[in-house]
Amino acid sequence: MTPAPPAALFGDSLMSDPHTVYRDLRQESPVHCTTTPDGATVWVITRYQDVRAALTDDRLSLNKANAHTTGQYQSSMPPELDAHLLNMDPPDHTRLRRLVAKAFAARHVETLRPRIQASTDELLSAISDQPTDLMEALANPLPMTVICELLGIPDQDRQDFRGWTNSLLAAAPGAALESRAAMRNMHRYLVDIIAAKRDTPTDDLLSAMIEARDEHDSLSEPELVAMAFLVLFGGYDNAVNLIGNATLALLLHPDVLASVRDGHTPIRNVLEETLRWNPPFTLGVRRFALEDLAIGGVEIPAGARIWVSLISANRDDQFEESDRFRPERTPAHLGFGHGIHYCLGAPLARLEGEIALSSLLRQFPALVLAVPAQELAWTPSFHRRGLKELPIAW
Repeated sequence: MTPAPPAALFGDSLMSDPHTVYRDLRQESPVHCTTTPDGATVWVITRYQDVRAALTDDRLSLNKANAHTTGQYQSSMPPELDAHLLNMDPPDHTRLRRLVAKAFAARHVETLRPRIQASTDELLSAISDQPTDLMEALANPLPMTVICELLGIPDQDRQDFRGWTNSLLAAAPGAALESRAAMRNMHRYLVDIIAAKRDTPTDDLLSAMIEARDEHDSLSEPELVAMAFLVLFGGYDNAVNLIGNATLALLLHPDVLASVRDGHTPIRNVLEETLRWNPPFTLGVRRFALEDLAIGGVEIPAGARIWVSLISANRDDQFEESDRFRPERTPAHLGFGHGIHYCLGAPLARLEGEIALSSLLRQFPALVLAVPAQELAWTPSFHRRGLKELPIAW
């Protein structure tokens, strides 16, 4: 198959309305071969059943050593940050995931509720009586505060991390170079703070990971640094866009918002439907074919780079009236992935979203969009789905 040109899947239309772009692909080219702006060939999987199967297919590897393709467009980390879960298959993936799984288990995450609530209340109390950008006031700072506290990152360093994280996910021209600079900055910082915590351990996840490295030999030094990076990076962005996208969904659907306010529709249902209807990430982690294989009746060569489109699968005909926002659905979405690589931070993102939305609606019962919906701008990224700003009034 001859790859389609980059414009077929990387133009402005994808940024503004990915659902229409992917709907057309599901109908016309459900296993779609194209090229990234830097010339890399990728195969994009769009239908629910194919995506769900690909997420658990052991013929598809996360380890970029199995790639036979060229191009570097946001497809890999620099060598010093390679040793993380998103570039590993079992058994290394199993070993490292086990080290941090307890910290992100639903039971442990629930113990964080009082602190997350306090942080949310503090952020909401700072909002004036003027129209406000909710992304800046709540959706961005809350997850950064929570994940940095969990890891043990000092307050004064958190703004730097937020800037670096945003650089990693940008899709503007030159973003690949900018993201690598951000990763180098993150790497230098993490090396320094790990050294500091070795001298003076504290009660946080990063100190526990250092102990696992130094006393139990459960991971290597590069794995320690890379895992710290992944926990910080992954624990932030998913929650940011889940809060923003779920709030927007409510504001675009007054009937659902009224049902939530009346107590008939739980916030958790709103979050689950948001994860289906407009998830924080559009694509799962890139994969590489370990052998020649067929997906959806299309032959894909060994070493090919494969993207699984979560946002497309979640709007497939698998779901009745898939374009409608219906929180009463039984959750069956792929918003956080599926299988052994299911998002480790999902329970934390859900809890942050629940607390953020319920507190927001309680404090501002007359919440409305401050601008017409068509004026909202989305972050220019092929991998994430999040608003640049979400102006609200009440």
